[in-house]
Amino acid sequence: MRSTPLQPFGARVTDVVVGSLDAATVDELRDLLGRHGVLVFPGQEVDDAAFLDFLHAFGETTFTDGETPVDGFPELNVISNVGRTTPPKSQFHTDTSYVANPPAYTALRAVTVPAHGGQTLFADQYRAFETLPELVREDLAERVVTHVVTGVDLDDDAETSARHPLCARHPRSGRTALYLSTPQRCAAVSGLGSEEAEDTIASLLAHSTRDDNILAHAWSPGDVVMWDNRCVLHRADHSGVVGDRVMHRGMVLENV
Repeated sequence: MRSTPLQPFGARVTDVVVGSLDAATVDELRDLLGRHGVLVFPGQEVDDAAFLDFLHAFGETTFTDGETPVDGFPELNVISNVGRTTPPKSQFHTDTSYVANPPAYTALRAVTVPAHGGQTLFADQYRAFETLPELVREDLAERVVTHVVTGVDLDDDAETSARHPLCARHPRSGRTALYLSTPQRCAAVSGLGSEEAEDTIASLLAHSTRDDNILAHAWSPGDVVMWDNRCVLHRADHSGVVGDRVMHRGMVLENV
């Protein structure tokens, strides 16, 4: 395969067909994900069956309770603006961080690309950590964030809260990344009062999502994009979208 770095981070991968993959190819892609955070696979003329084969090659899939499944493919969910009178809302976040074992990888398959707009924005959480002042890094190093569910209806027995290190060493790259989500989901920070915790999360998110730390992916037909939730934040830019925007999403649990 061939990988070409993107700016300011991420990589474009060619000579790989999204579908069933051998173990050596998956291992190489895991290395690339751990190094670059986001991989773009252009020109993939694949259906949901092949997309699901691709996800299964990386490990066990997981599904966010309360999302809308793809018809016939319950491991995938639909992200769509079709039929909406107001644009969907999206903030920078980490997928399903409020469970004890959140997804390591998320992938999107472009089903319908709008005529204008609809980018997905990614924020490099390695660089976010590494560009903090040293004293701040030291202060945050052992802190733990309590993540809570927001925005989805769950069954009574579903997980709604989990605690994760704020600064986490990636198991593959060995680098440390900030592990955050939306302010509403970051309910507490160990060792800090509620007001100080709220200010800390807001400050870290603002630092993480500066313009110079953002990869903006403009979708083209046939695109598949995969990212590592352990070192990347993401959000959809729904402002100024012209036309239908439909994505199918799948997530994979950690398998290093």
